[in-house]
Amino acid sequence: MQFSEIIGQDNIKERLVRSVNEKRISHAQLFLGSQGTGALPLALAYAQFISCTNKTETDSCGTCLSCIKFNKIIHPDLHFVFPIALNKDHRKSDDLIVAFRSTFLNNPYITLFDWFDSLNAENKQAVIGTEESADILRKLSLTTYESEYKIMVIWLPEKMNPTAANKLLKILEEPPVKTLFLLVCENEEQLLRTIVSRTQLIKINKLTEEQIATALVQKFELSSEDAQKTAHLADGNFSEALLLVNDIENNSQNLSNFQGLMRNCLKFNIKEIINWTSGISEGGRERQKNFITYALHISRQCFLMNNGSESLVKLTEKELEFVKKFSAFVHEYNIEQFTEELNKAFYHLERNANPKILFMDLAFKFNELLNVPKPNEVKVN
Repeated sequence: MQFSEIIGQDNIKERLVRSVNEKRISHAQLFLGSQGTGALPLALAYAQFISCTNKTETDSCGTCLSCIKFNKIIHPDLHFVFPIALNKDHRKSDDLIVAFRSTFLNNPYITLFDWFDSLNAENKQAVIGTEESADILRKLSLTTYESEYKIMVIWLPEKMNPTAANKLLKILEEPPVKTLFLLVCENEEQLLRTIVSRTQLIKINKLTEEQIATALVQKFELSSEDAQKTAHLADGNFSEALLLVNDIENNSQNLSNFQGLMRNCLKFNIKEIINWTSGISEGGRERQKNFITYALHISRQCFLMNNGSESLVKLTEKELEFVKKFSAFVHEYNIEQFTEELNKAFYHLERNANPKILFMDLAFKFNELLNVPKPNEVKVN
């Protein structure tokens, strides 16, 4: 990880570079920043810069053997500790280091939720256990392999249990020669005060809207308007911005699916309905649930539009264009049934209903609901 890859934080980068160039590297540093500010990639870029054998004045070279290993997080003098869900198979970070490397390299602005989601352990407690501290002491007692420094990165040290945290106090105060601790913390209040007092604080500020918007345009080719909206909602948190970008991409697909379903249900084109249900059934259960949630949202927006509450409608330009045309079909005489059928579909999907049967049934129901006439449209013979 190079400094040039990290969004914003120019003042922090300059401070870290200066500490290396002036040979004033503190042995224990606390990178304190809220989620999505880039504290972890900053710590990694700092470690890579320290170990680089061909560094420039402002960054690591990215091409020397040391940098190549850092970029893959396989450098023998770089050690990691991070929270895990303790069980009989996984007691220390090393037991899951391959999975952690993959998750981090996929998204350096990783969150604890991202990490546990990748392990399918969202409902488990995140812990850095007692056995971890013994492993840290063992690793740091060894001599370096290739670099001048042994570097120990501890991500979310506030998740250490009290025993593990207390065991680290002595080595933090009197570390072996050429040993560097980089603690990356999101909640200082949950960290032992005795640990905080033994580290040099590096406070990472939230990103600005402009920095996030620029990064989104560069990385995802978002329009300037979408990037600005996303950056504003993210509130300085690039991890949140990434989630919002996912929502934009998902919503585009969901809108296309909703348009196709409604068009075919209105005409009751049974051949196209079968094709549509086959297509959405291949997408996976979470994607199907996401579509139903989106359908509920768009149905509500259509109802608001149809009832003259356009100021309450919150949609993208493409969604708004569709809703203005389609809202006439969603009114007070069918919105309740629309909502009920979609909620029932969501309920049954969570209980592993067959998606082809479920969406085919939903299409039949929608055909009836979309053709429900308003009372003043009923013809009297």
